[in-house]
Amino acid sequence: MQKSLEHTLEEANSILQVQGLCINYEKAEAVKGVDLHVTQDSITTLIGANGAGKTSILKAITGLKKPNSGDVIFCNEKISHLKASEIVKKGIALVPEGRRLFPEMTVKENLELGAYLQKNKNQIQETFEKVLSYFPDLKPKLIQEAGRLSGGQQQMVAIGRALMSQPKLLILDEPSIGLAPIVVQKISEIIKNINQTGVSVLLVEQDAHIALTISEFGYVLQNGLIELSGNSSQLLQNERVKMAYLGI
Repeated sequence: MQKSLEHTLEEANSILQVQGLCINYEKAEAVKGVDLHVTQDSITTLIGANGAGKTSILKAITGLKKPNSGDVIFCNEKISHLKASEIVKKGIALVPEGRRLFPEMTVKENLELGAYLQKNKNQIQETFEKVLSYFPDLKPKLIQEAGRLSGGQQQMVAIGRALMSQPKLLILDEPSIGLAPIVVQKISEIIKNINQTGVSVLLVEQDAHIALTISEFGYVLQNGLIELSGNSSQLLQNERVKMAYLGI
């Protein structure tokens, strides 16, 4: 399919490009030649059902799974060969599915872990204060064990921990799972606020309505392949997306 001029210009302004990505687990093909990009300063979403290959793509981007073929390019540099810690240094931070906090450590300690690669103490403190400005609900909880927080508060800590690494690209894997609708809405607003400060966002979600509402561009993944892509507002009106993901 020939790309539109608009789409080509968006790719030229990409902070992240995934090209021909293939990922196998033994003989099973999880991802089958996926191409996608995240435009600088945008929110881009990747939606799809369980088992579609979304998390596998994120693992390849963040260095947690080496692809069988294809390239991951970040800020015009190929990073597929790098270790996960080296990719964090480059400016990519992942908020994993299920949050994966250290439950017996305090909220403050969990947040500080996100800055383990940072050296400038003054900058770390500035970032810490900025994180708390996004999540004022955490201020009275800093010395509380993270495992005793509500699900929504734990998600805030997980996002805050990722932001402590001062990323250029924030990747969120299913941030709405297990949260009440009102909390999901609150987290969505925070994601938009973070993006408005210049942090690009790649949002992976099963909740297609939320994902397409807060993003500019979207990809629909099915059985390891990109089935649809386009402006999120257009995907919201697409009949196939409505039937498969929006329950309409």
